[in-house]
Amino acid sequence: MQIKEIMTTDIISVSKNEDLQHVMDLMKKHDISKVPVLDGGQLVGIVTDNVIADKLGSLRSRGVPASHLHASTVMDKNFESIYPQMEVREILATVGRPGLTMLPVLENHVLVGVVTKADLLPFVTVDRPVGDIMTGAVHTVKPEDRVVHARHLLFTHDIARLPVVEDGRVQGILSDMEIAFAFAHIKRSIPLGQQNHRLRELLVSDVMKKPALVVGRERTAGEAAAVMLDSNVGCLPVVDGHETLAGIVTRTDLVRLLNTA
Repeated sequence: MQIKEIMTTDIISVSKNEDLQHVMDLMKKHDISKVPVLDGGQLVGIVTDNVIADKLGSLRSRGVPASHLHASTVMDKNFESIYPQMEVREILATVGRPGLTMLPVLENHVLVGVVTKADLLPFVTVDRPVGDIMTGAVHTVKPEDRVVHARHLLFTHDIARLPVVEDGRVQGILSDMEIAFAFAHIKRSIPLGQQNHRLRELLVSDVMKKPALVVGRERTAGEAAAVMLDSNVGCLPVVDGHETLAGIVTRTDLVRLLNTA
């Protein structure tokens, strides 16, 4: 199977001069966390939710609202492109490695599509139980934890999402996307002198996505992949029979199974 058979061709992209608020509005409208950036029709970078969160949370941009920043200031320039005729198996070896999780597809230097892990999920049909492939040691946060602490966990452990847990039960999910939008709101609506305090005191419960979708450890990988696709989520906390957190399964965990199929 070739990349052209699975790639997404309905691409949401922006110019490098678009203001960040517009980029974030597009992200929210289309429920996406990454947007290719073009300059004169050429791909020059990719805006990601984690770079936005880092930029808006930085002291260097204190007081600067998203509407005053541009796509070029928050894009990741270190991307690796692929081409339509490439075999899908060639990209499976890179799943889970550090770096961008959106692969731009170029043909004659023109962006013609993108491939994400979501594009690969329909091919995960194995009957292996989720409990066999989940990560059992899960980094979590509590609703009353501060967002700055959560961001530190995300960065330190190079993870994309954190289950929000109270008394062993999953209350929600926190990712860079929720953090980025919360930071943008503070910079847009809170006076400059109060922004630093509000950023430091922001709680996980204020911004987490809830309720969180969960999956039992006996469900199959194929069933988990279908749930992720239908709901456009990147992970599913795995719960035991008492609905308490037992682990987590991510798109990466599921797509890795394609290497062994």
